[in-house]
Amino acid sequence: MRIDVEQCAALLSAHDDILILTHAHPDGDTLGAGFALLRALLALGKRARVVNDDPIPAKYSYLYDDIEPREFEEKYVVAVDVATENLLGSLNQKYSGRIDLCIDHHMTNAEYADKLLLRDAPAACEIVFDVIKALGVSIDKKIAGCLYTGISTDTGCFRYSSTTAHSYRLAAQLIDLGADNGVINRLMFETKSKSYVYLERMALNGLQLFCGDRVAVLTVTQEMYDKTGSNEQETEALAPLTRQIEGVEIGITIREKKDKTCKASLRTYESVNAAALAKCFGGGGHAQAAACRFDCSVEEAKKLIVAKCAEFLE
Repeated sequence: MRIDVEQCAALLSAHDDILILTHAHPDGDTLGAGFALLRALLALGKRARVVNDDPIPAKYSYLYDDIEPREFEEKYVVAVDVATENLLGSLNQKYSGRIDLCIDHHMTNAEYADKLLLRDAPAACEIVFDVIKALGVSIDKKIAGCLYTGISTDTGCFRYSSTTAHSYRLAAQLIDLGADNGVINRLMFETKSKSYVYLERMALNGLQLFCGDRVAVLTVTQEMYDKTGSNEQETEALAPLTRQIEGVEIGITIREKKDKTCKASLRTYESVNAAALAKCFGGGGHAQAAACRFDCSVEEAKKLIVAKCAEFLE
């Protein structure tokens, strides 16, 4: 059942022992939303914690480095920025059918939760901002930093066409409330580890173009992680590179998982709906940025998705 911000805040106020789920291969928006909400719930004296299927990249440590982990038996399960249950990774096995509330901005949301707060917004953090205000919690420097992280990363540092005037106004409010935009922007958009730089070089060396050079595909394998010392948590910055090539309308980054399955990140321009493309493979997302998973090899996934791209470009 769909609910509004006030109803969402009422539900959170009425429950305790709250588990907050964020999507696998976490990005700034799911983590920013999760930890901002966690901080708000802790401020209300509730027991809560954030869980993710994958290790959280070190660059996001400022979102939670002052929070003491708490163990408790969850009684209320919330998902933030999770369009479909399969995006939870292996956590889906435990929590499928058990999610009480979902706060999301993906209009392709599968409506798997008992209650859904869904709004078309550039970032889930824009919605969480309103929820925290409705909870009556004052937004301090730490919460502001979490929310600014989500908004800035999901708008590509305010470069993507999804960015709205409200996004800029909200970012300004968060800076006024203490968000350190200079530090956050540098960490999110300007700082690269040496291992990531080696991985990026290797991935770009293997770049392939299809469909009259309108589709660009990067692939990342476990062997490439081993050779570069990198890991899946560092690959977030690869996806936007595919869309920067002149003439490319669909950019695809396919990452091999340790279990030999893989995940594809899709980036498009207005001529192709990335969410609709991802939905063909059980995924979802936004009009210009989406993702899906494949229970097959990287090469097989590439064949499947390139064939579907050809249909979309007809």
